[in-house]
Amino acid sequence: MKNGIIAYSVNKTTDGELYISVQNGEVSVRAPWYATQDKIQKAVMAKRNWIMKKLEEYEDQANISLKPIQILGITYNLKVTYKNIDVIECDLEKNVVKVNLPKKYKKIDHESMTDILIDKLYAKIAEKEMENIMEETRLMVGFAPEDYKIVEMKNVLATCTEDKKILINPRIVKYKREVIEYIVLHEFCHLKYKNHTKSFYNMLEKYMPDYKKYEIKNIKY
Repeated sequence: MKNGIIAYSVNKTTDGELYISVQNGEVSVRAPWYATQDKIQKAVMAKRNWIMKKLEEYEDQANISLKPIQILGITYNLKVTYKNIDVIECDLEKNVVKVNLPKKYKKIDHESMTDILIDKLYAKIAEKEMENIMEETRLMVGFAPEDYKIVEMKNVLATCTEDKKILINPRIVKYKREVIEYIVLHEFCHLKYKNHTKSFYNMLEKYMPDYKKYEIKNIKY
């Protein structure tokens, strides 16, 4: 369908009634041999709303992509669909994060669009989770950083700056909450001890005796 015009193919038969079908985005008309073009056109127009609905359903399905993502240690499928809408819609159902995008976003490279969505999703979750975890850690150790910020960083999940601020990568929310709690505590310990000294690890172990099982290999923090 283009510019509201329904394209269709016609298959003439020696018997039977006029029949319209929509399969794989294609409209087909099976008509008896004596059916005129005018009669066929009127039959198509009479079922216009039904045909358009079927074509849109097919187009929606054709524009769906699934991508597994991790949120707090749980695997979800990110389901992206392009629809005739004006604003982005997002919903979480069981193990599926459903995102409906306006069709205008199809102009953007799909992989790039998906990465942008994931980053925004992680940032939103990080804001909520980190507020709670930072406060819980502050109450546990009895002190706090000058400030903390959620900032995108390459190959680093968290870091403690020279001016005693803690920076958190929003992608930290890919991991289980226990892992996040360990990483945050790790950075709190750096507020007292800059390097990984014995005193640093003594403090870490004091507040989290089993911290070693939450360490992530090949990731900086």
